[in-house]
Amino acid sequence: MLTCTATICTNPIEDQQTISLLISVCLGFALQISQGITEMAESKTLRKPVFTKVDQLRPGTSGHTLTVKVVSTKMVLQKGRADGPQVRQMRIAECLVGDETGMIIFTARNDQVDLMKEGATLTFRNAKIDMFKGSMRLAVDKWGRIEVAEPASFSVKEDNNLSLIEYELVNVVEE
Repeated sequence: MLTCTATICTNPIEDQQTISLLISVCLGFALQISQGITEMAESKTLRKPVFTKVDQLRPGTSGHTLTVKVVSTKMVLQKGRADGPQVRQMRIAECLVGDETGMIIFTARNDQVDLMKEGATLTFRNAKIDMFKGSMRLAVDKWGRIEVAEPASFSVKEDNNLSLIEYELVNVVEE
């Protein structure tokens, strides 16, 4: 919202001239801002997402878009939190998801738990890899999105579970 202010004189004729000038200046600014926004919107084109396969996931990476099938779901935590007049439910489930290249544990939180039905095909957008006790976990935070996708034709490769690989952080000291 654009706000223009000015001091108005006591002379009615000068007031009208000042108001007219002020209105024309404000309209000019509004027109320039509107044209700038239109140009920015036209120049910004959305790029197509690059889909990642499960076996390409690495520790500490983020921004992944991938399509997976839910293999299994296990509720880890379910408790109510009293925040004021309403009670909010906090739920966390560990779900084994995968594609034709491998599997990984996905940590589903709150509303995400409802989407994790065994056999469902989902698309994760802006997913990230969290480390938990030295192993990788896939997560989608508030900056990402989970969408229900059309049923996929692939079968999950169950002998390549990336969450079973244990990583260790090693500090390298250069001398």
